Amino acid sequence: MSSSTVKVGMVGVLSLTVAACSSGNDVTARCVDRSSYQSDGSYRVIDDDYCDDGRYYGSHGGYFWYYGGTSRGSRIYKGTTVKPKDAHISTPSGKTIQRGGFGSRSSSGG
Repeated sequence: MSSSTVKVGMVGVLSLTVAACSSGNDVTARCVDRSSYQSDGSYRVIDDDYCDDGRYYGSHGGYFWYYGGTSRGSRIYKGTTVKPKDAHISTPSGKTIQRGGFGSRSSSGG
């Protein structure tokens, strides 16, 4: 009986550890238009489909995911273009870009 108690206890500890690692780093990604950059460091947020469909123009691509940041109206600033590792990344509409924690993977382009 004591061995089953130990097993149940270990499963509970492991579950809490995995939950803590995977849920602690949530990041929001927004699709932005590179040509909309302004001197305050902000970009215009556009529909996610532009980033998902791989619609690019010019030599460096016109649309990309912008991670984190602060939104003000239809603009976002103080974020990064570098995709965070080991983070759960999703869009404001709820689409998952990357699952956080162990075994993270990308589920859309960017």
